Amino acid sequence: MLKRLFIQNYAIIDEVEIELSNGFSAITGETGAGKSILMGALGLILGERADSSVLSQKEKKLVVEGVFDAGTDQRVHQFLLAHELENEQELVLRREINPQGKSRAFINDSPVNLGQLQQISSLLVDLHQQFDTLQLGQEDFQREVLDALAGQFSLVEEYRLSYDQWVQAKTLLQAYVDQKSSSDARAEYNKFQWEELEAAAFRTGELEELEAELKLLTHTEEVQQVFTRITSFLTEGEEPALAQLKSFLQSLAEFRDMHEAFPPLEDRLRSSYVELQDLSREFDKLSSNFGGDPKRLEWVSERLSLGYRLCKKHQVTTTAELLAIHEELATQLQQFLNIDQMIVQQQKEVNASEKKAVELASRISKGREKQIKGFEKRVHELLQRVGMPSAKIKVQLTAEQLGPHGSDAIEFLFDANNSGQFHPLRKVASGGELSRLMLCIKSLVGDSLKFSTQIFDEIDTGIAGEAARQVGLLLKELSASRQVICITHQPQIAGKAHTHFFVYKGKGSDPSGATRTFIRPLNSEERVQTIAQMIGGENPTPAALANARELLS
Repeated sequence: MLKRLFIQNYAIIDEVEIELSNGFSAITGETGAGKSILMGALGLILGERADSSVLSQKEKKLVVEGVFDAGTDQRVHQFLLAHELENEQELVLRREINPQGKSRAFINDSPVNLGQLQQISSLLVDLHQQFDTLQLGQEDFQREVLDALAGQFSLVEEYRLSYDQWVQAKTLLQAYVDQKSSSDARAEYNKFQWEELEAAAFRTGELEELEAELKLLTHTEEVQQVFTRITSFLTEGEEPALAQLKSFLQSLAEFRDMHEAFPPLEDRLRSSYVELQDLSREFDKLSSNFGGDPKRLEWVSERLSLGYRLCKKHQVTTTAELLAIHEELATQLQQFLNIDQMIVQQQKEVNASEKKAVELASRISKGREKQIKGFEKRVHELLQRVGMPSAKIKVQLTAEQLGPHGSDAIEFLFDANNSGQFHPLRKVASGGELSRLMLCIKSLVGDSLKFSTQIFDEIDTGIAGEAARQVGLLLKELSASRQVICITHQPQIAGKAHTHFFVYKGKGSDPSGATRTFIRPLNSEERVQTIAQMIGGENPTPAALANARELLS
């Protein structure tokens, strides 16, 4: 419930403060007195956008503050807890705009963004202005009416989440399919490259080893010649080196004991002889085993040629780099093979999420369908009360493909004259008819939407007499379970209010003496006078005064 509204420096308002109570409050005043300005200021704390052009005094900041009694509304308290805001029963929404046009919003003195202010105000207040009747022709509003009557907002939210999951699952599936399609040609080429490297089957360091071996194989003849010369020098010929060394050792043995330096020299010579003997055997063995194998040379050359070709193709120089490319290609091929499995798995996800969405959509459709007859009947009864006895509404529910809000297309059809010809509401209803129809519908769904405060700005457009009286009665009935505030020009409506506020213009307190808007509550006698003026003009007759008292009674 809105307990207090404070407005400072807004348009032609210097400063006003209104204390509001529960029940039905009417706000009246002459045309141009500033009633719509009050609604504009209220809109700021409900999250509407504004700029510095609405500042009355350009050098001062604008302040609009609303104090609400949140009561036990769990939606409000859950919002406050979720956003780590002070959670009290009394809720203060404030909006400030400085002379530079910078806007700030507060909830319980904590700074918040405009989106948060809109969210919490949408839980507190339903503000109906004259142009809001256009909502009646919008499918979103019509759908929400049926869902409110069916009490299935939580089911609709569950469906929305399920629908989003289905859409996301389909999007991901399509991405996998596109990925597979675009990579088919590349995968075939990668497979060819991998098979080429797989067939080559190079091992670590093989190319480097083959390069060394090829170098040796291409110099076999020269190597053998050197080996032959060494072997010949050591063991063959007329005077082999080993034979001569052996002779020298035998000669030295005779003089071994003649001088202390001879034994070490003999030992050293003997060691050299033994070492050369071993070398001779090694060279001889190596020479006999080392021969130019043309087949081996051809194989090594071909193997290296293959390796060089693959290295050039993949722009690398070593066996290790070539093997790394082989491994990378294997990984890419495995990923390509996995995409088929991913597509199959994702298709299952799509089917499962679609099945769940279809089931929920079916439940929602049944809930909406159950409300149609009763809704049409109650709206017709209310339309009779507000001066439209021949008007009827018809709800057309048509099945369609799954969408964000279910599988229904909803259209409110209207027949103003009991002609049996129903047409879309947005095409045939007049402004006055729409205003009364909106009031009737909101009176039906008000409890389901759980608004603690409903504000109607000129809901009485195009009506008078008994129809206006019935609108007043309807608003008063609504106020039994919520706070109702109505800006009206009709005495029949103002007379049904529990509290009456009067908006008027006067001289401001600033030195310029500019005209400003003020508002004040009326006492019983003032109400009689004001309503009589609404009936009979500035100087009401005794009959008008009597009529006013009758309306107030």
